[in-house]
Amino acid sequence: QVILVESGGGLVQTGGSLSLSCPVSGLTFRTYAMAWFRQAPGQEREFVAAINWVGTSTYYSDSVKGRFTISRDNAKSTVYLQMNSLKPEDTAVYYCAAGANYGRLMIGTSAVQHWGEGTQVTVSS
Repeated sequence: QVILVESGGGLVQTGGSLSLSCPVSGLTFRTYAMAWFRQAPGQEREFVAAINWVGTSTYYSDSVKGRFTISRDNAKSTVYLQMNSLKPEDTAVYYCAAGANYGRLMIGTSAVQHWGEGTQVTVSS
């Protein structure tokens, strides 16, 4: 059974920071690209960031570029998302995702093979 468990969400003021983590079990972590998606109330789930199998390549949506950093530790089978300079429009449920195809993960949810349950991030103005 594949399990992805996000943690680190919470309530923060505008301009603040949060660090999300997502340990993964039940799959060979180093063979999967990893990504973060988010979904705000009433909106579709959207891509945030992705990282390739060995952590040498990353890709970000324009809305978070320069503020968020995705990273991974293959020894710990964990992916991270450091979020700085948070804005109210970053408020959403953040989901950890795994997929074999790094390039397709950047396009959208269709390439995701495994999802976490999500963690709420709320940024107050």
